[in-house]
Amino acid sequence: MDPRFPRLSAGVVVVRRAGDDWMYLLLRAFNHWDFPKGMVEEGEEPLAAAIREVREESTIEDLDFAWGSNSTQTGPYSGGKVARYYLASTRTADVSLPINPLIGRAEHSEYRWVDFDAALELVSPRVKPVVRWAAQALARG
Repeated sequence: MDPRFPRLSAGVVVVRRAGDDWMYLLLRAFNHWDFPKGMVEEGEEPLAAAIREVREESTIEDLDFAWGSNSTQTGPYSGGKVARYYLASTRTADVSLPINPLIGRAEHSEYRWVDFDAALELVSPRVKPVVRWAAQALARG
């Protein structure tokens, strides 16, 4: 792997309104909580990959990118991967965790809609700046 060209993963910080608050969708794989995301495929635009991953991992299709195509990235992790996240809202509350045909099981074992504080508690250190970035964008409107 050439360190100048990290492997790119793309995902979406999916949020929905709950009264005056924003709730964040987190998915759990083993002991790791994160937003829906996955590898960008050859020739695929990162935003398109992010939308595809949300659909594949949660069955959510009604994403509203009201904050545009702004994104934030993690630093390199797990052998040089970098994760890029976009921000979108949904009206969907019921999430499914479908079987991934490549591995024969769901990629995630649990999902939760959580507020900002719970999101910061659950995610790994590399994802905490992503939660803060999303919260700042949500506060700006």
